[in-house]
Amino acid sequence: MHTIISNINKSFENRVRLGVMSVLIVNDWVDFNELKETLNVTDGNLASHITALEKERYILVRKAFIGKKPNTSFQVTSEGRQAFQEHLNALEALIKGKL
Repeated sequence: MHTIISNINKSFENRVRLGVMSVLIVNDWVDFNELKETLNVTDGNLASHITALEKERYILVRKAFIGKKPNTSFQVTSEGRQAFQEHLNALEALIKGKL
């Protein structure tokens, strides 16, 4: 049975994951600290949600050094972009009362 919420992607139900994807959709690469400050979350909280999105192949993780300091940054994948857009479309349909 098809329900109005069946197209809602569980990967984006959490506010932190929704925030991560929203930030990454409109930016090319975003580093860990910038993402953490933008979303006002702890290191551990952000790391666990990043791991979940990475497992789904919705984001890419790039680890590099800037000078001698490690830097981790993230980018949305084309698969992640498509999944997030489908999620937004499902939310919009839900709000408008469409199937």
